[in-house]
Amino acid sequence: MEKEKAFVHPYIPNSAPDLKAEMLKEIGVKDVEEIYSEIPDPLRFKGRLNLPDPFTSEYDLKRHVKGILSRNKTCEEFLNFLGGGCWQHYVPAVCDEIINRSEFLTAYGGTAYSTFGRMQAQFEFQSLMGELVGMDVVSKPSYSWGAVAGNAIRMAARITGRDEVLIPRTVGPERLGTIRTFCRSLTDQSGIWIKLVDYDRETGLLDLVDLEKKISSRTAAVYFENPTFLGSIEPQGAEISEIAHRNGAESIVGVDPISLGILAPPSDYGADIVVGTAQPLGIHMNYGGGEFGFIASRDEEKYVAEYPSWLISVVETVKEGEYGFGFPRFERTSYIGRDKAKDFLGTVAGLWTIAAAVYMSLMGPRGFEEIGETIIQRSHYAMEVLGGLEGVKVLFPSNVFKEFVLNFNETGKSVKDINKALLDYKIFGGIDLSGSFPELGQSALYCVTEVHSKRDIDTLAASLKEVISK
Repeated sequence: MEKEKAFVHPYIPNSAPDLKAEMLKEIGVKDVEEIYSEIPDPLRFKGRLNLPDPFTSEYDLKRHVKGILSRNKTCEEFLNFLGGGCWQHYVPAVCDEIINRSEFLTAYGGTAYSTFGRMQAQFEFQSLMGELVGMDVVSKPSYSWGAVAGNAIRMAARITGRDEVLIPRTVGPERLGTIRTFCRSLTDQSGIWIKLVDYDRETGLLDLVDLEKKISSRTAAVYFENPTFLGSIEPQGAEISEIAHRNGAESIVGVDPISLGILAPPSDYGADIVVGTAQPLGIHMNYGGGEFGFIASRDEEKYVAEYPSWLISVVETVKEGEYGFGFPRFERTSYIGRDKAKDFLGTVAGLWTIAAAVYMSLMGPRGFEEIGETIIQRSHYAMEVLGGLEGVKVLFPSNVFKEFVLNFNETGKSVKDINKALLDYKIFGGIDLSGSFPELGQSALYCVTEVHSKRDIDTLAASLKEVISK
């Protein structure tokens, strides 16, 4: 490491050389290198960081950072048709306004000592989400849809005492990777085995014959999604749940909650546990942030006792007419159970639950119905227009919500090349599926939501037409 220069940085306290020397003397070392010596030598960076000279004025620093940020290509500047688990939906200004209030922004974590109304707001989230998915109990947030799917599968394994889960092959690759991580174990004897169930090549729906063939007395749960990662609405939910129950397994359904204004809640077709992400509900896409998952179930002891996350309940206090909030079955959490707890829980994404609660309370049943109709109408219009382009084919064209698959085999071009060319038109094309789903050839997953106007879709069609004709 290069010898330190005697520079007093205006934005870093305690950077004056005499003050640093005083601190080193206090802890009994002569040089900061003695502190670094605990880091194994192969792990230490020996070069010089590629940093500019120090900025001595705030204006220069701000201009430098804005120059770096201007290299980003954002969905405000480009038309975006990417989805796959993190979708571009409209976020009402009131959602940002409320979560930026100091009592929420600075106190979304912690416990009763720092609530400032947070407990009630998160209880309202649980209540609203429970009504939306048709379940009694909803967890506080976890990291992502993949994380809650993995946790729900582990819940099912503990409930049934079994060690196998069946999952459709249409589950998204990143989500499947997270589930694999959660099901893995340090020992071969205690992990959960994952079996993939095939899908119908014509419809994109789960192959019930293959499901019947693979389910067994080892199966703890059948996990499926509605809509699927490839955009299809799964109409076989009741049959899938019945097959799971007939074999003593749990039915776990992953759901995009913004679809539930026009689709039946998973509880209607036999789900025992419901998981999903609330990102579409008033939360911005955020460079990998803006994600959180939820778990929901019936109010039965066998489920409540196995939740890996906090639950907030409301009870009457000793004072008549007064209510308080608390954490039921707290002994199952890592705060009490430590290494024997169901799973780790912590602060994670509590602030987003408040944004989602604001969104759900403002939308109401009628709002969810309207936005669901808008999304399905615009996505079907996009399928019609794009599927009419020469060489472009829509796969699984019936019963889609928000996302659909376009195949480009007959254009003679790869999805990678098409997406690269679309950038010249300031358009983000669909997710390239050729690596994750090679059986679909050169196919891409396109996403259309309420933010896409007819003009946006027509612009995409005209741009694609030019790209594939070159």
